[in-house]
Amino acid sequence: MFVFNVKLSRTKIFKWILAIMAIFCVALAGAGIFKMYSTNHELETSQFNCVPSGEVAYLTDENYTNVLKEVHEDLDTYIGQKICYTGYVYRVPELEKNQFILARDMKLENTNQTVIVGFLCSLQNAVDYPEYQWVKITGTIEKGNYLGEIPCLAISEIETVQQPENCIVPAPNENFIQTSVIY
Repeated sequence: MFVFNVKLSRTKIFKWILAIMAIFCVALAGAGIFKMYSTNHELETSQFNCVPSGEVAYLTDENYTNVLKEVHEDLDTYIGQKICYTGYVYRVPELEKNQFILARDMKLENTNQTVIVGFLCSLQNAVDYPEYQWVKITGTIEKGNYLGEIPCLAISEIETVQQPENCIVPAPNENFIQTSVIY
């Protein structure tokens, strides 16, 4: 039989408690640093690394022209981004049979004039939708061609809808700052 005689003094107890607290603090700090790094890495890959989101971005009348402008100016960043929006079918002579423009009328600043703006869209049965018919589409941004390389929405869902009360969208806002994910 072994007899182990432990003589504890206040100094030894204090040192043991201090050592355990130090180990706990180091572990807690390490966990915090790991959490900060992993959260920062997620932000870099999802928002600031120009990786389009797999989620559908629902555009509004207020941000439509801002998003349209941003996507036209930096198309490569938004390839693969899914968007949903309502507009009317508009065609110009140079379009292919499977294409139309998802259009809205944009009010020019300080005037009573409007111009037609919109995304080029591609759809297998595009001819089934008459010009000026209002539709709600969900599509994925791809590279298209209309007098040069421009964004084109490959439509995955389309439905006819009623014309909204306000058909006019505002001009792009110069203060608008877009990220690589549209929301």
